[in-house]
Amino acid sequence: MSETTSSPEADDLTETNGEATTGSNGDGHKNRRRATAQSMAASQKEISVSEFFAKNRHLLGFDNPRKALLTTVKEAVDNALDACEEAGILPEIWVHIERVGEDRFKVGVQDNGPGIVRAQIPLIFGKLLYGSKFHRMRMSRGQQGIGISAAGMYGMLTTGKPVKIMSKVSKRSDAHYYELQIDTKRNRPDILNGKGEGVVIEPNDKGRRNTEKHGIEWVEIDHGTRVTIELEARYQRGRGSVDEYLEQTAMANPHVMVHYTDPDGSVWDRPRVTDTLPPEPREIKPHPYGVELGRLVGMLKETKAPTIGQFLIQSFSRVSPSIARKICEGAKLGVRTTPAKCERQEADAIYKSIQTAKIPAPATDCLVPIGEDLILKGLHQIIPGEFYAAATRPPSVYRGNPFLIEVGLAFGGTSPAQRISIDGLKEMLDASDARTLRQFLSMTFDGIGADAADKIIAASEMRPRVSPGKLEKEEIVKLHEAMQNVNLNDGQSMSILRYANRVPLQFQAAACAITQTVMGTNWRSYGLSQSRGSLPSGPVTLMVHMASVWVPFTSESKEAVASYPEIQKELRLALQAVGRKLAMFLRKRLKVKHEGQRRAIFLRYLGEVATAVHAINGTDREQLLERLMKVAQKRTASADAQFDDRGRPLEPTEKDFGGSVLIVDPASEPLEK
Repeated sequence: MSETTSSPEADDLTETNGEATTGSNGDGHKNRRRATAQSMAASQKEISVSEFFAKNRHLLGFDNPRKALLTTVKEAVDNALDACEEAGILPEIWVHIERVGEDRFKVGVQDNGPGIVRAQIPLIFGKLLYGSKFHRMRMSRGQQGIGISAAGMYGMLTTGKPVKIMSKVSKRSDAHYYELQIDTKRNRPDILNGKGEGVVIEPNDKGRRNTEKHGIEWVEIDHGTRVTIELEARYQRGRGSVDEYLEQTAMANPHVMVHYTDPDGSVWDRPRVTDTLPPEPREIKPHPYGVELGRLVGMLKETKAPTIGQFLIQSFSRVSPSIARKICEGAKLGVRTTPAKCERQEADAIYKSIQTAKIPAPATDCLVPIGEDLILKGLHQIIPGEFYAAATRPPSVYRGNPFLIEVGLAFGGTSPAQRISIDGLKEMLDASDARTLRQFLSMTFDGIGADAADKIIAASEMRPRVSPGKLEKEEIVKLHEAMQNVNLNDGQSMSILRYANRVPLQFQAAACAITQTVMGTNWRSYGLSQSRGSLPSGPVTLMVHMASVWVPFTSESKEAVASYPEIQKELRLALQAVGRKLAMFLRKRLKVKHEGQRRAIFLRYLGEVATAVHAINGTDREQLLERLMKVAQKRTASADAQFDDRGRPLEPTEKDFGGSVLIVDPASEPLEK
């Protein structure tokens, strides 16, 4: 009988049922079970997109409770605005946030849009990557078909409560009500009410009682949609809050009326500035310059066009029969070549020929800018200031996608920290998660940096590391008084409001091409102080808007614009345009101030000069004083310079600012509370 031995250096390896196992090592311990190709193949399975985002919800903007609340409201409001504008309806939106428990809120958003047909409601709100805008080349807020369904999924994961949707398509029709959850394993909706088919809400008292029973604050309108989501969240005022988002949305969408009820029960209505809807953007085809080789190969396989020439004309914008012929000649292919017969080599030749062909830029009627006049009105309505300027750049192209840049600038006025009421300050202090008072001031209020925060703390005679939540009533009063009285203009940094397709971008500012370009601009040339690699200092608010058929966001949460060279170039040119207008205003204001100081010096001594001359030669003192006063006023005439409400000088000898400016008297601007 033979006997086998096992050494510590090499164990026996046996295979059982397709899995590799090991024997005992010299120490008596079993080695780790090792997988085989067969066992690994058996464990492979498809991952649902809903399941992926449920585990990686931070990619969609749900990485903390405060941000989750804002993202939920944002996605619902964006969908509402898109639906109303596409239907040609002046948008009216109701936003209601109710506290239903500790760190738990119920969010309801309703619009007066066209409503949603019954069969589409579960798919729109209960299926990720389902929408009508992904394949459409035209400007719109939503792009991916993820946002509102992801918000509902987050609510389900954190509270276990379903999404509640009620929609009505006409005055005479019944409303349809659904309660649904997302089946993350299959990425499909599970309808929980009406035996899986939803319920019908009749337009009568019985229907109203039914909606109230389900906790739906339905506003009686002829048509529209309301979505209600209960989620784990945190409400906090200040920077990055729902309140700020809605204000900025009203600024970039002056045709929208917003009704907002916050968790404290406070209600404010933001009326629309204009009753005119923006022009409807037209859908365009992709531009040849923006199509990559792999996509071109796929399009050649999918097309139903009988010839290459017709394929190029029908599939791309700005390709005429003559341009299609030149592309085919450059690729050494006949115009009548069948697309299905094109192999990889022919597709590569077509792609290279497209890059060398002269093709006009894409049409720009697919974009709808806000416009310089409405930017000025929106800024003036929200941001107090002395000087406003706006500039809209001509459309440009990146990767074949049309886009344009708009910039608005507001200078002067008071800091947001000086417009807050003492009650509002108490709420912010209670809700803040900042560890120190200095951190609270710099994180909560736009434009306040470390220097300005130190000024406020020093004036209030408090320690900079004191916790905001531990302040006594008397200390809060002192802090509020210091915020009102301290001059923050010197330590105030520029505040940037970023927009993409009229939607405010609230987070990831440092990663955004807009912020990077602002910091890279030399603002010292325009009269502002600026340290290298930082934002300029001064009471300046900058509004930057990018409109495009496809905004290149850096992530699925749509919080920052990617830094394409073409985009940064247009941003820089637009910033320089408003910067030049600001420099003209500051130089003119400085000249007026200097001449006013000269006049004050003259007036101080003219009386003594007239008296001395009268004593020397007996000249009439009053007549001499009157003549000297006229000379002084003539020499310092710039001190009397005045401008109309469009920023144009009233005197024809003064230089114009170049249009698209607004100058107001800061003394006439009421402080916001």
